[in-house]
Amino acid sequence: MSRRPSRDIESIIRDGTAIDRAIVAARRRVIQRHRQLGVPLAIWRGGQVVEVPPESVELPADAGVAKADER
Repeated sequence: MSRRPSRDIESIIRDGTAIDRAIVAARRRVIQRHRQLGVPLAIWRGGQVVEVPPESVELPADAGVAKADER
């Protein structure tokens, strides 16, 4: 027996909020992991891929905490 999602995929895509939060959360996790490991981040800058220290990249706000009261 499979659980049905609370909203259908069409409404999730149309709204986009959940997708935006997931992207921000993923970006946050990647930056944190690179900081833990001390590994440079590869980013797109000026039309090319460059490596930058993870400490030089701003950590996005935790979208999950800000939106927790919506649940």
